[in-house]
Amino acid sequence: MDRLRFGTFLAPFHPAGENPTLALQRDLELVEHLDRLGYDEAWIGEHHSAGTELIASPEIFIAAAAERTKRIKLGTGVTSIAYHNPLWVAERMLLLDHLTRGRAMLGCGPGSLPTDSMMLGLTPTDTRELLEVDLDIIMRLLRGETVTAETKTHKLVDARTHLRPYTEPCFEIAVAAVASPTGPRMAGQHGIGLLSIGATLTKEGFDALAHHWNVVEERAAHYGQTANRRDWRLVGLMHIAETREQAYREVEYGIETWFRYFQKVAAFPQMAVEGGDVKEMIDFINEAGIGAIGTVEDARAQVQRLWDQSGGFGCMLLLGHEWANPEATKRSWELIAQRVIPHFQGGEISHAQQTLDRAGYATSKRDDYAAAQLQAVATMTERYQQEVASDKQS
Repeated sequence: MDRLRFGTFLAPFHPAGENPTLALQRDLELVEHLDRLGYDEAWIGEHHSAGTELIASPEIFIAAAAERTKRIKLGTGVTSIAYHNPLWVAERMLLLDHLTRGRAMLGCGPGSLPTDSMMLGLTPTDTRELLEVDLDIIMRLLRGETVTAETKTHKLVDARTHLRPYTEPCFEIAVAAVASPTGPRMAGQHGIGLLSIGATLTKEGFDALAHHWNVVEERAAHYGQTANRRDWRLVGLMHIAETREQAYREVEYGIETWFRYFQKVAAFPQMAVEGGDVKEMIDFINEAGIGAIGTVEDARAQVQRLWDQSGGFGCMLLLGHEWANPEATKRSWELIAQRVIPHFQGGEISHAQQTLDRAGYATSKRDDYAAAQLQAVATMTERYQQEVASDKQS
């Protein structure tokens, strides 16, 4: 297995009615925590309504997070392309690319909340059609082309960016996929990454994973692009504790609020989560195979299932959900970093296996080496006693 990267997809989710200022600070602190733990990526969402996913500008959040972190890469997860002039999307990302010295990434999508697009007079069909048109314009601008184009929402006349990318030839770009083949098709066409969001959050999406990558490869071949599984990111669900019983108790803190948001507030048909009470919600996550609430062993098994089902991918992104309180949430991230990630990194021999092999080797030699150590102590003791006796004789 190639080195698998790990990170978070941070929408974020915060209960409506709580202090939004403190919630946003908690999001920044989480990204700092992940940076210290060695996570590779954090993708930040864009939403404008429904009172729960609070970040309106992932670019502004990334600028703030970049000043607080050292190495973690920061992506827009996703920029709702249909809501923006494509020229300004390219310009903002180029600025972030320079400000972060190459740590910024662009995630593109149509926008997920219908209540967002309605405020702009756009239908869900409009946003998906605009995504395809605007993404093509953005890609041309980032290649340094001068673009004249008119879309349903914007007109560009001899448009050109005034910066070139800090990252050569360009920063990483990915397009979101939920359930339909639209995202995989555009990823293959442009030779960019794929963010499988809903594909890992429902049983139907889980079953479609391998098909999604087949679409990417087919379209890439058609357009003369190269498809690399390293650029495929899967979004999944986890909360981990020392025991399964503890994990179950901890998610009672906030899992019902998270479920009710998707069941009653957000109009995401692809996120039709089931469960009437907390136990049914936990069972749905575990039994449908879309996530893991439990131990590090459960987490490892879930990552392996996703790897086997998909045929291999580049990065496992864990959805930020606040099912547990802040302390338990941070501990879950720590356990994953300490005891899950090493099993999927290091190439053919994982980092975890390397240390296990060396521990096994030392164990097999322990009795012989312990005897040799005792013999060494006895030898040196005897030598010292002889030295003292010789000194007395002289």
